[in-house]
Amino acid sequence: MPIFSTYDETQLAYHLRGEGEPVICLPGGPMRASRYLGDLGGLSRVRQLVLLDLRGTGDSAAPEDTSTYRIDRLVEDVEALRAHLGLDRADLLGHSASGELAALYAARYPQRVRSLTLVTPATGTLGLPATDQDRRDAAALRAHEPWYPEAAAALAEIQAGRATPGTWAAIRPLTYGRWDAAAQAHAADSPGQKNALAASLYYPETEPDARPVVAALRELRVPVLVLAGEYDGGPTPDRAAELAALFPAGEFAVQRGAGHFPWMDDPGAFVRTVTAFLDPAVSSVQAGGIRLAYRTWGDPAAPPVVLAHGRGGSGTDWAGIAEALAARHRVYALDFRGHGLSDWPGRYSFEFFRDDLHAFMEARNLAGATVIGHSMGGVAALLLAEREPALIGRLVVEDAPVLLPLDPPRPPAERPEGELGFDWQVVPSVDAQLNTPDPAVREDLGKITAPTLVVGGTRSHIDQEQLAWMAGKIPGARFVPVDAGHLVHDGNPEEFLAALRSFGIG
Repeated sequence: MPIFSTYDETQLAYHLRGEGEPVICLPGGPMRASRYLGDLGGLSRVRQLVLLDLRGTGDSAAPEDTSTYRIDRLVEDVEALRAHLGLDRADLLGHSASGELAALYAARYPQRVRSLTLVTPATGTLGLPATDQDRRDAAALRAHEPWYPEAAAALAEIQAGRATPGTWAAIRPLTYGRWDAAAQAHAADSPGQKNALAASLYYPETEPDARPVVAALRELRVPVLVLAGEYDGGPTPDRAAELAALFPAGEFAVQRGAGHFPWMDDPGAFVRTVTAFLDPAVSSVQAGGIRLAYRTWGDPAAPPVVLAHGRGGSGTDWAGIAEALAARHRVYALDFRGHGLSDWPGRYSFEFFRDDLHAFMEARNLAGATVIGHSMGGVAALLLAEREPALIGRLVVEDAPVLLPLDPPRPPAERPEGELGFDWQVVPSVDAQLNTPDPAVREDLGKITAPTLVVGGTRSHIDQEQLAWMAGKIPGARFVPVDAGHLVHDGNPEEFLAALRSFGIG
């Protein structure tokens, strides 16, 4: 357990989880020991978490001067930790009450911040206090829960100024998206992890003027993510969106089904959202209510190419091809819903993937772009080209199923063991459509007006005669077979790129 000496010689402790680029993590509570953060749902697998025990909490020493527990005084402890770690600029993550602490630090030391991740942050000192109505509205979302009547009654008592240890305990279920055994154990640890005296002194007795801080945050030129829980009452998603709007480079995300501790409610969703934000090579866009992650290559002013991956893949599958195309194009490779770092909503179909592609292109203003789709992504691109003929400039379909009924049909697939880079529910959902496809997909091939190239892999499981038939149904389309398996662009990238060049791409 590393120790460092802060500005007033108080000895503060921090804990390291994982490896990689460090992220300084500030615990909420206020003044709760950092161990409740755990490994933030597995975020430690992609970044090193530096979990600070604020003064007087966890393994850190208590100060002689208790006025240093105040939030604005704690800013200097964060700065002392950054200097101790030797970081010129830090990625900073603050949860709950320490979301405010992280924001105050960024306002005072903007030159020392590389990015700011605010997880269900408190907002009162930032001029956006949560209201009693906010909390009542959030609580009402849980009215179907068996514990709700007791929690609602306890919340009313607290808001009436009649708080007791019992009422605080009764509203704990409201702070979690799932009140299961893990959440109950997590909540039960809270009293023993908090420094009650420090918590009572965390906020100044007189509410400070938030305007100077807000003015400074409006000038903060670094990426900022404000992550809200759908069921959280402090902040509600609406309040969190207001906070994100303060920042010039602010992003806002809502984790569905989550409360105040989103990494507890759905670790995968939390890690995907934060990982995408922290990775400078990844961007995200809200498209049709789904957060889609994507990567880019090439000059932003160059003609755009959109790459759509196959089932079980992600935008990273295109890295080699994207780098080659980037010499003359602006290349975008998205992760479809249920894949990679995008949202995994649990419901999937070729039509949903079509809609992802459509919403992504509209959100990025990519009308007229070349679209290259592999397998599942190829079907999504075909469906989009049928529905919106003018949206796609050129279309390349790489070894995509033709959506003729499978004979014999695919049997139910068994999920492999271990973690997957995609939501397994994609597989049975898509297999069902492959077994009994909508005939309109084939019947509407003649509606495609974009110049189209169909590329097949001669050693693929996809019937190449069917691919040639499909090309014949699309006006003016060409079919080019390549010596490769199903993943043509990976198995034989030279011939794949040559086929693209013959089609005027690259």
